[in-house]
Amino acid sequence: MKNAENTSLESVFGPVVASYTRAQAIEDGVLVDVGSMANEAGFKWPVALTSAVWADCVAWTEDDSEQQVHQDLSGRLWDVVYMASHAIRTSKDSGDRLLFQLYRVAR
Repeated sequence: MKNAENTSLESVFGPVVASYTRAQAIEDGVLVDVGSMANEAGFKWPVALTSAVWADCVAWTEDDSEQQVHQDLSGRLWDVVYMASHAIRTSKDSGDRLLFQLYRVAR
């Protein structure tokens, strides 16, 4: 019987059928890289938002501002990454997920 150290993932699960890298997801528009803004907010690792999060919480146009309150895309992105960073820094829980609330003006 093999011990855990000698057992590879491929021997357990079989060969990789397909893979999809972060770079491919960014190129395809599935993820939006927000690395430079995230670095300013204190993140030390690469950060990307899903296109759904981007559309719901960040995307904003001048037309949106004319129809309601004035905002801009950069400010909305800052709010998202800063609040995520703040939630991480102040969390007393550990684990692989951290839920946090973000209030935003809907489009």
